[in-house]
Amino acid sequence: MLRKAYNSVLRSSKRDRFDASILASARAARSAYFKAIKKAKRAHWSSFLASATPQTVWTAKKLAVGRPPPPFPELPGASTPPELNQALLDHLFPGEPAKFLDTILLPFKDCHPLAADEVAGPSSVPPHRRPPDRR
Repeated sequence: MLRKAYNSVLRSSKRDRFDASILASARAARSAYFKAIKKAKRAHWSSFLASATPQTVWTAKKLAVGRPPPPFPELPGASTPPELNQALLDHLFPGEPAKFLDTILLPFKDCHPLAADEVAGPSSVPPHRRPPDRR
């Protein structure tokens, strides 16, 4: 019921943004709505704790404390972060790294580099169409 009232007042406050009375009623409806949610959560938590059994008390503890952050992984022979990094790389990516540049540049191995006078400049291209200078 409160959600319908809150959404209704919110829609009308968006429609009439400059009406101070509607904005005040929107703030009051928002406050009442979220206070009711907090009150319901508190009541549910209290009833859950009141009816806790020896089996559910640990569930309550987990919910109250939250989960601990995952510990720093430990690997045998790796005590520092750089050693751990290298151990993970060796484990996940065994062997030599792939030499993909040789296969990509294979047709161009015998070509000599271009000189500046061999390259035509973008003189016919208007300035707003030229690619940015990335030097």
